[in-house]
Amino acid sequence: MEKGQILEVLIEDMGSEGEGIGRWEGMAVFVPGAVTGDMAEVQIVKVKKRYAMARCIEIKKASPLRNGAFSCRHFEEGCGGCGFGALGYEAQLSIKEKQVRDKLIRIGEIEDPAVKAIIGMKEEDNRGRGRFRYRNKAQFHVASADEGFSDGDRRGGPAPAVGFYRRKSRRVIDCGDCLLQTEAAMAAAGALRRFMDEFHVPAWDPVRKKGLIRRLIVKSAFGTEEVMAVIVIKGGEIPHAEELIRAVDEAVYEAGSYLESIVVNVQEDTADEGLGKKSFVLAGKPTIKDCLGGMEFEISPESFYQVNPVQTERLYERVREYCGLTGKEILLDIYCGVGAIGLFCASRAGYVIGIETVKSAVLDANRNAVINGIVNARYIEGRAEDILPRCLSSHWEEEEIDPQLASMIKNADVAVLDPPRAGCMPNLLEAVAAAGVKKIVYVSCDPATMARDVKLLKTLGYEFIEATPVDMFPNTGSVETVVLLSHKKT
Repeated sequence: MEKGQILEVLIEDMGSEGEGIGRWEGMAVFVPGAVTGDMAEVQIVKVKKRYAMARCIEIKKASPLRNGAFSCRHFEEGCGGCGFGALGYEAQLSIKEKQVRDKLIRIGEIEDPAVKAIIGMKEEDNRGRGRFRYRNKAQFHVASADEGFSDGDRRGGPAPAVGFYRRKSRRVIDCGDCLLQTEAAMAAAGALRRFMDEFHVPAWDPVRKKGLIRRLIVKSAFGTEEVMAVIVIKGGEIPHAEELIRAVDEAVYEAGSYLESIVVNVQEDTADEGLGKKSFVLAGKPTIKDCLGGMEFEISPESFYQVNPVQTERLYERVREYCGLTGKEILLDIYCGVGAIGLFCASRAGYVIGIETVKSAVLDANRNAVINGIVNARYIEGRAEDILPRCLSSHWEEEEIDPQLASMIKNADVAVLDPPRAGCMPNLLEAVAAAGVKKIVYVSCDPATMARDVKLLKTLGYEFIEATPVDMFPNTGSVETVVLLSHKKT
């Protein structure tokens, strides 16, 4: 096989980013835009030792799994947001469930894992919009017209590109509408685009190292219709800020929501795509409020909050079921974000202790406990990898960790782990095991790292009981999984 070669391949599987996977003479060939069951004519664009990348020239025979009703011109242009968009929904669910099972077998080394049926979305969910418009957080990348793909297929137009990365690229496709985002988020993006165009406010250019606007993050509270807009800049000030505030406010209101907060975040690191350390409120409040599962939550720009409210309740219900709480247990909520999982479980636990590295999220979590009248929950700032070993060895200062909390951490019964995509550090899993935690409920957004961590936990004395996939991200290749593990001595 060589670069430029044209082949016909049968797509047999799909990857986590939605690319089709076929085989040619035993080598895996990854084909973006193709789905399981397609017979595709492809051209090889990259050859590695164990796999090749190809572009799809033509679908010779379409798969019966294709979803003819899905129509998005940005998807056709290569937008990387909806990797599974060409698949019917039942096919999406089937493939995701299979991915979880396969990873547990291949990476977790579990011969026949008990994987429950995936929990998918229903047509009546999300106010009748089902698997569309479900995201409460949108992150738009911003590029100048000549650096992005402006207005879809018109490159180099006058307006900046405000949208999403093209597949396998850092080029921005200007997105006038996205079927996964709320109307309010798209309205805010449109307002920013028009503002930048009218007042000649430049986008940050990572190649030329100049410009101002880097990203727009929009958080929408489904339970209250409150909206927060976070504008990430390289530094300096946004000119004509009052005009920007007015434009975004009016656009969000016309979309049926209420702009309660505009925050400016300064990210001076030219390579970093996260938030910078400095933020200030440009207009409104520093947080917005949402309602979920009968509780209220305050959300700040930095804090983690699950992106699909409908599926989040189902996810948390399965977490609570797996915890098996009787009202006496001490529950550790590790990587707790704004405290949602722990607070959801608090009414059935003896005490909840949350650990989180993001200071603003810890403040939100403790405030959320107070707002909801929950007195048996406490959230502390720090790395669980550091805190757990110190509590077990009693090497801590009283001003760092309350002695009573440290004692409860040492005697925890259940641990809920909800790590980022990279999974848990080995020393954290070792510390959880050393604490003698009887039961672990692991929440994962990456089946591969989840299976890797399950494999390590097995060597630390835990037994895999079962897993439940939850489709938190319809039309994409991502899948959330809740895993139950129990210590073999219990």
